[in-house]
Amino acid sequence: LSQARAGIISTVEVLKVMEAFVNEPNYTVWSDLSCNLGILSTLLSHTDFYEEIQVFVKDVFSPIGERLGWDPKPGEGHLDALLRGLVLGKLGKAGHKATLEEARRRFKDHVEGKHVLSADLRSPVYVTVLKHGDSTTLDTMLKLHKQADMQEEKNRIERVLGAISQPELIQKILTFALSEEVRPQDTVSVIGGVAGGSKQGRKAAWKFVRDNWEELYNRYQGGFLISRLIKV
Repeated sequence: LSQARAGIISTVEVLKVMEAFVNEPNYTVWSDLSCNLGILSTLLSHTDFYEEIQVFVKDVFSPIGERLGWDPKPGEGHLDALLRGLVLGKLGKAGHKATLEEARRRFKDHVEGKHVLSADLRSPVYVTVLKHGDSTTLDTMLKLHKQADMQEEKNRIERVLGAISQPELIQKILTFALSEEVRPQDTVSVIGGVAGGSKQGRKAAWKFVRDNWEELYNRYQGGFLISRLIKV
C-alpha cells in the first residue's frame, strides 16, 4: 500500500495481494488489512467506486467471518475474540446481509434485556446497526449511553455514533459531543468518530469544528486533545 500511495505501483496490485489473505488466521494481519482497506475506502468515498470497494471488503472478509461465527469456541484465545469483533464490524459496516440481520437481532435482544451482548461484540453490533439505522436506532443508542453505569460502555458508544450517515442525525451527534452528557476529554472521540464515519460526516465535522472553534480551543487550550482533534 505504501508503494501504491507513492505512485510506484497500481492500487490494483494491492487489492490482488489482499485477496490472497482470505485464509489468514492471524489477528495482527487482519488488523493491518482492515486499516489499509479503511484508507482506500475513505479515498474512494468521493468516487463512483465506493460501492465496489464495499463489495470487495465483503468478499475478502466473508470467509473468515463464517469460520469465526458469532459465538466463542472452546479453547479460543484473546486474539480470536479481537479478530471476531474486527471482522464482524467490517462486514457489518460494508452491508453484508447476514451480518446485518444477525447484528440487528442481537441488538434488539440486548436492548430488551433478553440476552446481553458480550463486551467483545458490542462495538461491531453497535456500529453495524447505526451504519444502517435511522433516528430510532440513534435514540436507542443515546438512551443506552445515558443508562450505562460504566464509563467504558459510554466511551464505546461515543466512538461508534459517527457511523450513522443521515445529515440531520450527524448534526444531532455533533451537538451531543459538546453537551454535558459527554465528558470534555471524550468530546474529541465523538467528533473524530463522525469525521471517520462517512463522507457526509467528514464535511459536517469539519464545519462543526470551525463553527465552534473558539469554544473548543478555550476548552483544550494548547493540550494534546486540540492537536488530536485537528488530526482527525
